Amino acid sequence: MAAHASKDPLHGITLEMQVNALVARFGWLALSKRININCFKNEPSVKSSLKFLRRTPWARAEVEALYLESLEDIVPEKADEPTFNPWANSRIKKS
Repeated sequence: MAAHASKDPLHGITLEMQVNALVARFGWLALSKRININCFKNEPSVKSSLKFLRRTPWARAEVEALYLESLEDIVPEKADEPTFNPWANSRIKKS
């Protein structure tokens, strides 16, 4: 039986995880400049932000949009070559 793969990019990501990731990436000050919400400006905390965002759909939508944008900005590393090649200094000569 195959597992169902969701097409929703936020599947399995809680609102708390989104807020924590945004705060870790931008900080409260930059976050309040990107999204003009008082819970990010005046005595910000994750708990108060979650309380507000769960009651206010437009604010939650803005946080989710910024979270998705921040995921797109992260460029994955190349998986073609490992950063450390244990065989680079091998005595075996390549022909």
